[in-house]
Amino acid sequence: MKQRTVVSTVLVAALALAGCGSAAGTRSSPGGSAGKLVVWDWKSGEPTAAAYLQKAKADFARKHPDVTVEFVAQPYEQYYTLLGTAIQAGKGPDVILFNGGGQLRDRTDALLPLDEYVAEDRQRLAGWEAFTKGGKTYAGPVTLQGHPIYYNRTLYDKAGLDPAKPATTWPEFVANCATLTQRTGAKCLALGNKEGFGIQFFLSAFGTGVLTPQEQDAWIAGKRDWTSPHVKRIFALWKETQDAKLNSDGANSTAMFNDAFAIFQSAKAAHVIGLMSDVGHWKDFSEFVPAEKLGVMRAPVVEPGATPNLPFDGGIGYGVATWTKDPKVAADLVRSLTSTDALKSFYADAGAIAADTTIDVSQGGPAVATIVADLKAGKPALHVALSSKTLDLMGRLSQQLLSGSISVDEAVKQLAASDQAG
Repeated sequence: MKQRTVVSTVLVAALALAGCGSAAGTRSSPGGSAGKLVVWDWKSGEPTAAAYLQKAKADFARKHPDVTVEFVAQPYEQYYTLLGTAIQAGKGPDVILFNGGGQLRDRTDALLPLDEYVAEDRQRLAGWEAFTKGGKTYAGPVTLQGHPIYYNRTLYDKAGLDPAKPATTWPEFVANCATLTQRTGAKCLALGNKEGFGIQFFLSAFGTGVLTPQEQDAWIAGKRDWTSPHVKRIFALWKETQDAKLNSDGANSTAMFNDAFAIFQSAKAAHVIGLMSDVGHWKDFSEFVPAEKLGVMRAPVVEPGATPNLPFDGGIGYGVATWTKDPKVAADLVRSLTSTDALKSFYADAGAIAADTTIDVSQGGPAVATIVADLKAGKPALHVALSSKTLDLMGRLSQQLLSGSISVDEAVKQLAASDQAG
C-alpha cells in the first residue's frame, strides 16, 4: 500500500498503485465552505471502502456535527492531472488522498503541515516518512504499502521443491525457476511493464538483495551513488531476467494492473512482486490461490553484503490543502480517516495492511503473518525515494532495457542526470 507503510507507490506512482483501482465519480468539485469539507480520492466509490468511510464519517460527525463531508471519487488514471489543475487554480478539495512518496512530495507547496494536529497519532500509526518532506508531515497514513515477493506453494510442490524453503541466493533462485518451468510449464516471474511500473517493484524488491544496508540507507536519504557497481547490478539483473526467459511473455505489453497479477493467480507464473494493500495482494490472490498455498519470500541474495528485507512505506494517506477555510477541522477529518475503528474495516474488507499498528491481523493467514513479521526489519522501498519525474523516465528506460534497445550504462547515466536535477 515506508516511510514505514507501502505500494505503496504502490506504487510509487504505481505505489499507489498500490491502490490503483479507479472509481467512477464526479471529476471536479469546488472546495468546501465553513460548514462543508470536500474530499478527493480514488477509493470512495469502491464497495470495499464503504464500511471504512462510514465509520470515518461517523467519527468525524461526533466531533463536528454541523460540518458535512462530500467525497468525490476521481478516476485514478487522471487523478494527479486533475489535482494539478486544481492546484494551479488555487482552489479545489479541502482534503486530498495521496500515494506516499514522490506524488505527495512533489505537491507539498499546496499542502498544510499537519504535525501540530496529529501528534497524538504518532505512536499508533506507522508509515509517516512517506508523507514527510523537509521534516514536516503533510498527510496522515491510512495503509502501509510494500512489495512482498509472493509465490505459489502448489507449483513448488508439483515441481518437487520444498515450499517452506524458497531460495535465499540468486543462483539457487535461478535454478529453482528452471525446475519450476521444466516440471510445471509455469514461468518464474509474472511481470507487467506496459506502464513502466514493473521496474519500480523490481528495484525495491530485488534491490534489497543487491545493495548493502548502508547503501539502502544512503539511497533513501538522497545520497544515491548511480556510479556504484551495485546500483548498475540491479538494472543489469532486470535485463538478465528477461534474457534468461524468467519473465512471463510480453512483459512490455502486459499491464501490471491487473493482467500481470492474473498471470500469477492462474498459476502461469510461480512468483510475482505484489503489494501489501489494495490490489495485487494477499487478499486479492486468495480467490484463486488458497491462503495456505500462498507463500511470501524475501529477495534472494545477489551480491555479498546484502541483507534482503521487506521494502515498505506509507501507502496512501490524506493531506489538507492550503486553501481550506478551517485547517483544524480539515485535520480532524484526516484523523477520523485514520482512526482505529475505520482502519479495522479497511483491513477486513479491502485486505489493506492498515497503518494502525494496534490492529490484530492474526486471522489473515500465513502470508499476512509473514508480511507483518517482516515489517520490523523492513526498510523504505527504494523507488519511493525517487521523484515522479525520475520514475517516469525509469519506466521508459526499463522498457528499452527489456527490448534490448539501450544499454545498462546508458540507462543508469540518464537516471542519474534526472535524479540529480531534482
